[in-house]
Amino acid sequence: MRVIITNDYDAMSKKAAEIVAKTVMEKPDCVLGLATGSTPIGLYKELTRMHKEQGLDFSKVRTFNLDEYHGLAPDHPQSYYYFMYENLFKHINIPLQNVNVPNGLVKDVKAYCAHYEEMIKQAGGIDIQVLGIGGDGHIGFNEPSSSLGSRTRLKTLTEQTVKDNSRFFKKIEDVPKFAITMGVGTIMETRKCLLLANGAKKAKVVAQTVEGPITAQVTASVLQLHPDCVAILDQEAAAKLERKDYYAYVERMTHQLTVE
Repeated sequence: MRVIITNDYDAMSKKAAEIVAKTVMEKPDCVLGLATGSTPIGLYKELTRMHKEQGLDFSKVRTFNLDEYHGLAPDHPQSYYYFMYENLFKHINIPLQNVNVPNGLVKDVKAYCAHYEEMIKQAGGIDIQVLGIGGDGHIGFNEPSSSLGSRTRLKTLTEQTVKDNSRFFKKIEDVPKFAITMGVGTIMETRKCLLLANGAKKAKVVAQTVEGPITAQVTASVLQLHPDCVAILDQEAAAKLERKDYYAYVERMTHQLTVE
C-alpha cells in the first residue's frame, strides 16, 4: 500500500483529485467508483473546479457508488444519490444516465444486488474506487465481521454506524438500519483503490488498516492485499502510524526519481 501523508484536509483532497483527474484524462471513458460522507467532499469540490477552470471532461465517464441506505428514495435529502448530485454530478458534465447509485427502494434486494454486480462487469470493471473509512474500519458499509470475499448485498448497520450517521438526521430514530453496499470482494476487484482519511478520530483505525493484521474485524485492512492501493492521509490521521517517516521518505524518493 502506498501511503501519502499531506499537511491537511485541503492538501489531501487536492492530491486525491490529481489522481482521479489523471485517470479521467488518460481514459476519458473510465469507470469511477465513488463514496459519500464528509471525507470526499473536498475531492469533489476540487474535481468540480478542475472541470470548470481546466476543462476536465466527464462526458464519457461512468460511475458506480459504493452504497445507499435501504428505504430512502433518491430524492430524499439524506440519500446518497442526493448527496452525489448536490456535491458532484450537478456541477460537472457527466450524463446522468452514466451515473449508478444503488436503488434503496428495490423490493427484491438479492436480485438487484446481483444486477448491480453485473452492471459493473458489463461496464468493464471499476478503474479507480474512492473510499473513506469508518471509525471501526469499515469500507462501504462492510461492517466488522463482513466476509472479505463478500459481494454487493444488504447489510445491517452497527449501532455505532447508526450513531455516527445520526448527525445528518433530525433524530437517531430516522437513521436507516440497513444499507445496500458493494462487498469487500467487489471493492478488491477494482483496478485502483484510493483510501482517504483525515482527522485525529481516524488515527487509530488508520494505523490498524495500514499496519495491523488483515482481519474481517477491520474490513479496510484487506486493502493491504490490493495490488494498487493509495492511502492519502492528513497529518492527524497519520499520527499513530509507526512507519510514517518511511512513508514520507518513499514519497520523496519517488518524486526525485520522477523528476530525474
